[in-house]
Amino acid sequence: MTTRIKVLLAAVVMFGLMLVLFAALGSEGKNDSFQPQNEFKLDPWISLELGPLDMSINKAVLYLFLAAGLTIAAMLYIAKRMQDRPNRVQTAVEMIFLLMRDNITQGNMDRGMARKWFPFVGTLFLFIWFSNLIGYIPLPVNTEHKIDVFGIQLPALALYAATANISVPLVLTLVVWFAYHFEGVRAQGPVKYLKSWVPAGVTGVAAVPIFAIEVISHFVRIISLSVRLFANILAGHLLILFMGGGLVVLLGLAALGAITVPVGVIFFLLEVGLIATLQAFIFATLTSIYLGGAVAEHH
Repeated sequence: MTTRIKVLLAAVVMFGLMLVLFAALGSEGKNDSFQPQNEFKLDPWISLELGPLDMSINKAVLYLFLAAGLTIAAMLYIAKRMQDRPNRVQTAVEMIFLLMRDNITQGNMDRGMARKWFPFVGTLFLFIWFSNLIGYIPLPVNTEHKIDVFGIQLPALALYAATANISVPLVLTLVVWFAYHFEGVRAQGPVKYLKSWVPAGVTGVAAVPIFAIEVISHFVRIISLSVRLFANILAGHLLILFMGGGLVVLLGLAALGAITVPVGVIFFLLEVGLIATLQAFIFATLTSIYLGGAVAEHH
């Protein structure tokens, strides 16, 4: 049996199952009360306001603590159990270490600078990676709906990631942005650093628009670096939410679940297996590129 026939057969089976479910369950009509966007609301658990600053504890704060805790705990656990003959866990960790050191850090800056900035870049990669991964674990953080357990109202299970909130990627981006500018000024001095924004050989009037474009590009990096991480994680969670049952509830058409649920599972596996790691890799790699480029005299 060819692949094309297998795909067509699977499609026919899914369509037939949908027809059976529709005949058995029918349609309840459009559900206007269900609001999928409420999944990303940050209702305060503990209100804490310091003047104009809202420091309330909510589920985003919980996920940040979990990601930070996992990053620290993983490194401390591994550092105390390194062996001359590595086991499987140590082998996997060494592969991640080599990825962070050789491919991400040393691949984009000289050895001396890579040795200095590797802890920062490595921590950034692991923090984003852990934050993305735990975002696909259904923790009980859905504050909109409650579950009654022996009279105690507990939050329902939900998928959420701190990196799906624009404030978290934006803060990480600003740290990177100020860090590479600081490194460039420290290494070359303010005047020479600004001159390095103009390519070698460009002089006279032509240097003015080139410099202006370079200034704009540095500010655009704040948007591109933060929005890339935020948008990919948010889009992944929305796809899983809609395909996993949100679309069925919105339309009130249970039969549609025969198609959307398998697609939701595929999206989930793709997000966990690829997107979570890829976005952490891209963010850390661009950080290394910006740091390495900041000390280069000419781009």
